[in-house]
Amino acid sequence: MIVVIQCAATKRASAGHLHTANGDRVVFVAQPHQAPQASGIHYARPDDLAGTGETWRERLAQVNCNVGNNHDGLLQADELYENPIYRALARKVGTEHLFILSAGWGLIPASYVLPVYDITFSAMAEPYKRRKPRDHYADFRLLPSDAEGPILFFGGNQYVPLFASLTDQCRAERVVFHSSSVPPSQPGCRVMRYPTTTRTNWHYECARDFVQDRLSLA
Repeated sequence: MIVVIQCAATKRASAGHLHTANGDRVVFVAQPHQAPQASGIHYARPDDLAGTGETWRERLAQVNCNVGNNHDGLLQADELYENPIYRALARKVGTEHLFILSAGWGLIPASYVLPVYDITFSAMAEPYKRRKPRDHYADFRLLPSDAEGPILFFGGNQYVPLFASLTDQCRAERVVFHSSSVPPSQPGCRVMRYPTTTRTNWHYECARDFVQDRLSLA
């Protein structure tokens, strides 16, 4: 079994940043030109050039290829987000079976280290944080195609198309939970309604029920 959960806006205080050549902290956002400027902060997209002929995404991949390269104290994906559900899922299924669907980086394993970023599909977020469907991202697609299923997805409807796109090479069954009266239309995925009165971040509740063996997959 593989569990995939969408990323979260709130990062832990100990989260690290990548840095520019002059030492500025890099904060990754969807629309850097709209971000509020601040001294010592460099706003960028993940696929912008890092100033050394490579993109920031390529630099991050190099860091993950060699743990010794993590000089900036980047946290593992399951440790990056403030909500404890990420650690609970890691304990439940193991980090090797937990993946994060990040609006900034794509589909990554829980053990992948990430820098601070503020990119989301949420229409409620400030404009500079919003990733639009037409925006180009060279998303990581790090879930092996031969992964043993089922592949469970906990996340909002706005994240379902990206989940489906980045797992379309997988042969295992994909199960998408939703809380709305009208299910998301996603060919190739089994869609299951999760009954709840929670409207904001309902998928955390759904994931907690999974951790506590209260979630039916039938």
